[in-house]
Amino acid sequence: MPEVIIPGPDGRLEGRYQHNRDATAPLALLLHPHPEHGGTMNNKVVYHLYHAFARRGFSVLRFNFRGVGRSQGRFDRGEGELSDAASVLDWMQSHNESADGCWIAGFSFGAWIGMQLLMRRPEIQGFISVSPPASMYDFTFLAPCPSSGMMIHGGEDTVVPEESVDKLVTKLRSQRGIEIDYRIIKGADHFFSAHIDELVGNVEGYLEKAGAGLGEAAAAG
Repeated sequence: MPEVIIPGPDGRLEGRYQHNRDATAPLALLLHPHPEHGGTMNNKVVYHLYHAFARRGFSVLRFNFRGVGRSQGRFDRGEGELSDAASVLDWMQSHNESADGCWIAGFSFGAWIGMQLLMRRPEIQGFISVSPPASMYDFTFLAPCPSSGMMIHGGEDTVVPEESVDKLVTKLRSQRGIEIDYRIIKGADHFFSAHIDELVGNVEGYLEKAGAGLGEAAAAG
């Protein structure tokens, strides 16, 4: 997985990118947890989901938000991080002009940023939100939510109460034409510390059900 340096709105952004040789391979962008609480592109959840998308035949990229690792700039309370994500998606699209669609996946703070990007980019056709911080951030911008997707949460999450995610999912499901595949992993904490394999299995199963990606036979690249 080659390291890439991407021009961002506040300086360079450090990323890891795995390219599928099929010119029509769809794109997947992975967003990491809160920069001020140790979140980086090498977070265990983000790392494993990155490889799950690659196995499904996506051209996939994860990167460090501004001020994290070798990415320049300083934390900007979500506004700058959303601009970072938009710039990285622009970079991916410029290198994959024939890509057949695009997905966004985020963990915790990254899920909040990912859902905002979803609202601004109509080419994003699906999403994976892991541990969406519905008790910490305002998700009312999802009105209406532009596409269906998956939300997955730990049954023993003490950072984000399950009830807050339940309410968010109920609100989204009430919107016409939107399907939310909502799964609770019993015993898992906010970071899925001992449940990574179960998390990845659920995500891979959803991607297969949704017909997302080229499939394992075409994933080499």
